[in-house]
Amino acid sequence: MPHIILVTGASSGFGLMTAKALAAAGHTVYASMRETEGRNAPRVAEVAQWSTDQSADLRTVELDVQSERSVATAIEYILADAGGLDVIVHNAGHMVFGPAEAFSPEQFIQQYDVNVLGAQRVNRAALPFLRKQARGLLVWVGSSSTRGGTPPFLAPYFAAKAAMDALAVSYSAELARWGIETTIMVPGAFTKGTNHFAHSGKPANADVAAEYESGPYAGVADQALKGLASLEPADADPEEVARQIVRVVGLPFGKRPFRVHVDPSEDGAEVVNAVADRVRREMFHSIGLTDLLSPRIAT
Repeated sequence: MPHIILVTGASSGFGLMTAKALAAAGHTVYASMRETEGRNAPRVAEVAQWSTDQSADLRTVELDVQSERSVATAIEYILADAGGLDVIVHNAGHMVFGPAEAFSPEQFIQQYDVNVLGAQRVNRAALPFLRKQARGLLVWVGSSSTRGGTPPFLAPYFAAKAAMDALAVSYSAELARWGIETTIMVPGAFTKGTNHFAHSGKPANADVAAEYESGPYAGVADQALKGLASLEPADADPEEVARQIVRVVGLPFGKRPFRVHVDPSEDGAEVVNAVADRVRREMFHSIGLTDLLSPRIAT
């Protein structure tokens, strides 16, 4: 059954891969991005041409997850243009790299704004409709860093992704009785095939960063990046994240998994998440809210 799907942060990386894969699978997909008439105008044209060439229904929409007005306008447009909305893929995000001390509080805020509050803005705009139709799916593109290996110099990003994971877990229970499902995708550290590391932000305080680069931590940044790359198998394919999202979207209602790990490096996140999710299930049993662990058809 084809769905109407919004993918945030779809100008590149996992977002663009996922948007194309979902459209190729027969869904109507809105690839959202900023500056569709400016910096990303060439991407909009490329997506339109790809859609024509593939006979797929892939559309673009202007959406800045850091702007409540932009988000609201985009959701209103999709509802009017497509006549509905079934699935939201929370993919928008940004990475920074450097010693935690060298990042300003404002940079930490920006990381949370994109990776956490952006999803919250989209939910607040879209959930009233999804709750009214009593059916929907939220797919959260998280990170193995939330509970797997955490190499140094990625603290703001790791902290934001951990917050996003916690938000997704809480939303899952709060939306289950509305008939809205949750799946958390957990990609590993893909160092090739996306722009995640290539476009990562730098610390605002260059002087402090320089002290780490020349002091007792000299060489650690390079070692961390090379180490991550060495853990990644040669055949690691970031497209697998998109393929897994397509698989989840295509499953029947009530059969979609709570978490899906796509981690070629196997950094341990799947093991730790299994324990954390078991503890969550046990608590819900203990407090008499077992039904919130699974979505149900709302009445």
